[in-house]
Amino acid sequence: MTSRFASLALDAVDVRRLADFWTRALDYRIEEEADGIISLAPVDGYGPPIDILPVPEHKSVKNRLHLDLRADGCTGEEEVQRLLALGAVLADVGQEPDVTWTVLADPEGNEFCILGTSA
Repeated sequence: MTSRFASLALDAVDVRRLADFWTRALDYRIEEEADGIISLAPVDGYGPPIDILPVPEHKSVKNRLHLDLRADGCTGEEEVQRLLALGAVLADVGQEPDVTWTVLADPEGNEFCILGTSA
């Protein structure tokens, strides 16, 4: 027997704001809302479900796990600009200036990367 991936969980002080960001960033939809938790699912069925969980405290340290995303249908820089317009911010986690990815943070400060190279 093994474990199977069920969902990715993100903590948030403002659950609605974070859910709104990730639905637009990833083309997800709200699948369910219950007990303060908002569950997101991909519109096209491709990608893991995401649960946004309410917590009382703000994020205070660098993530130990983060998402690596790849632009789909545009350049990496165009995707970075789109995500910045949605509310992401550039993040510095100690990356060197010549890396091929861009580190961003969502509205709750969760870091994620836009990869600059193709698969």
